[in-house]
Parts: sequence; structure tokens; C-alpha cells
Amino acid sequence: MANLITITNVLGVCATNCYAVANTDTRETIIIDPADRGSFLIDMYKNQNLKPVAVLLTHGHFDHIAALADIRKEYPDIKVYAGVEEEDVLKRPELNLSGMFGSILREEADKYVADGEEIELIGTKIKCIHVPGHTKGGTCYYFEEEKMLYSGDTLFCSSVGRSDFPTGDGHQLLDSIEKKLFTLPDDVSVYPGHDSRTTIKREKDNNPFF
Repeated sequence: MANLITITNVLGVCATNCYAVANTDTRETIIIDPADRGSFLIDMYKNQNLKPVAVLLTHGHFDHIAALADIRKEYPDIKVYAGVEEEDVLKRPELNLSGMFGSILREEADKYVADGEEIELIGTKIKCIHVPGHTKGGTCYYFEEEKMLYSGDTLFCSSVGRSDFPTGDGHQLLDSIEKKLFTLPDDVSVYPGHDSRTTIKREKDNNPFF
């Protein structure tokens, strides 16, 4: 099992959690949802001797991708991953909501991952879990050995993501959580796209939406 640490920065107008998951031995790092303030993030990575090798996007909304262009410019070899159904959301401002906030964003991934696909990065395996509902291609990333789940805007501490944005579906959202996330071990730590960290057990027992 790789020795990993998670660094959290809360950034942007929506107070989005931007995570850096780093292998403490190699310093190789995964960026999860580069929310905003690309120069700030890049300076932090350099100051902590982190070596970003990949970006995992939980979904394509503007508040989770606003710093992606800066990250790509600084690290031209970095690989960006997103769910296979999320391509339209990343590319179209009317779907990623960037048009509503005066900054048009059109992005794309280098690799679009399917439900259940496993990728290997920074010395560990990561399972990609398709969780439609907040957006049609929303994806959670499960580090099984380390028992960590990065849930984006699907599952929050005592809440769930909104489903009233383009491509959202409330029934799909709750179904995705029940069938794909609540079946994970109780002691899995959940790192959401906003607000506080939680666990699968806590949400199964206390989340008011279930």
C-alpha cells in the first residue's frame, strides 16, 4: 500500500475542495478538481516539492475545473481523467455553468474512464465509479487500499449534490449513492467536493436524504 497524504485547499466562489493526493516517498501527486487560483496551487506544489502527474475530474462544472488550463500550461505532460459521459459538460459552457459566471470554459480530458475502470497512479490503484445524478458523467474515485473516496458533488457530509443543473437527475443521484457508494466498506473516508470530510458509515446512518 502506498503511503499517501491528502492536502486540501478550499478555493473559488463556491468554496470548492481542491485535493492533492501525494505519495510521500516519490512526491508524485494527483490533483483532484483544480477548482481555481492556478498560480496559488502551482506555487504550493513547488514549495512542497510535489510532482503533479495526473488530474482527476469528478465532473465538469466550472468551479471544479477553473484552474485546469493553468495546471496544463505549467505541467504539459500531465494527464487529465474524467468520466466517459462527461465530455459534453466539460466542453460546453451552458452545461458546465461557466457562462453564468462570466468566464467561458471549454475543457476536455486526455482519457475518459468507464464505470468500474481501474487506473494505476502514484503507486496505487484507483477505481472509477460512474455516479450520474449531479451531472450525467459524474465520477467518484475510490482508493481501495487506502479506503479513501473522492466523491465530488455526489455525496456530502449529511447531504447530497444538487440535481437541478443541466444533465442532472435527482432519482439517478440517490440511486447512484445507494447502489454504488453505500455498498463500500463503512470505514471508507469520503472527501467531498464541498464542506467537511465524512465516512460511508456516517452517511448511511445519518444522511437525511436516505
